[in-house]
Amino acid sequence: MAIAENNSTPESTQDAGNPGKRKFMLLVLAILVILGGLGVWGWHELYGRWNENTDDAYVNGNVVEITPLVTGTVVSIGADDGDLVHEGQVLVNFDPNDAQVGLQSAQANLARTVRQVRGLYSNVDGMKAQVNAQKAAVQKAQDNFNRRKNLAAGGAISQEELSHARDDLTSAQNALANAQQQLNTTNALVDDTVVSSHPDVQAAAAQVRQAYLTNARSTLIAPVTGYVAKRTVQLGQRVQPGTALMAVIPLDQLWIDANFKETQLRDMRIGQPVDIEADLYGGEVKYNGTIDSLGAGTGSAFALLPAQNATGNWIKIVQRVPVRIHINAEQLAEHPLRVGLSTMVNVNLHDQSGPVLAQQPPQKASFSTNIYDRQLAEADAMITRLIHDNSSVASKTAQR
Repeated sequence: MAIAENNSTPESTQDAGNPGKRKFMLLVLAILVILGGLGVWGWHELYGRWNENTDDAYVNGNVVEITPLVTGTVVSIGADDGDLVHEGQVLVNFDPNDAQVGLQSAQANLARTVRQVRGLYSNVDGMKAQVNAQKAAVQKAQDNFNRRKNLAAGGAISQEELSHARDDLTSAQNALANAQQQLNTTNALVDDTVVSSHPDVQAAAAQVRQAYLTNARSTLIAPVTGYVAKRTVQLGQRVQPGTALMAVIPLDQLWIDANFKETQLRDMRIGQPVDIEADLYGGEVKYNGTIDSLGAGTGSAFALLPAQNATGNWIKIVQRVPVRIHINAEQLAEHPLRVGLSTMVNVNLHDQSGPVLAQQPPQKASFSTNIYDRQLAEADAMITRLIHDNSSVASKTAQR
């Protein structure tokens, strides 16, 4: 019995200590839960509610399609997929023979028109001389008629001779009126113009300009600096205007199109900073950016086949709105991206001072090129030279 009593004493002591231990463990657990809750609350207040992120974000950029404006047969291709091309570099050449023949015909027509217009100015001078001659004839006939009238009054000549003098005067006056009318008609063709501004010359110059552009457009050039992609054109191919031959992508003009859920847009503003990670480089490379604009509609609203929600089996789906994000140019140059790459973006919502939508229209063109202006400048120089070579100083000064 003594042994049994000794064995029960430790067990009763252990049982007596268990409630305290359990209370301690529960207290520790409660403290951990409270600390965890405080941590979650603190994370939400300090970070979570001030950040929105999505991995539904992709690199986008300008894909400049190279399409001809004239029909032609391809005789050379100046760049292939992946090649770097500079603005103004030749990409595709068409057979130039037809365009050159058309340009030569337009140049000959302009030269002929200039010479014909010079003839109009000469006609004005000729008609002025005829009018002056007719005026002299009228004066002579008038003097002759006056003398015979005085002689007829004294009976020195017959009335028949006086009648002939009157007829001569009338004929001379009619001839003067006819010459004056012809002068007015001829003068109207060149009134207030010089050779270069004459309507006929300008019409012929427009034909030269059109023929020159047609000839120039038989050579397709790169409108921007970038990398060639989607080349489909082949040598000898007969292409029509508007056919996509290749594309040039300027990889220094990229942006991110991030598709955020509509529930994430409440605090987003234009100009807020954005952290960007590209799957191409992983977390080792980070880009900085800012929100450029928030889309004017959801992706489904602009889909080719928009959803029809007025049906009996409608199911609500959270919509996504595209948000355009500008990428830091220096970081983009250091770590180049490609169109279509996947990214992850995180928007810092602390700055609420920016607008939700743009408040002012663009003050200048977002993208532009001036390479086509050079073609018109060259055409105008050719027209000026042709007019000068087929004109003379006398033709410009021979006016009314």
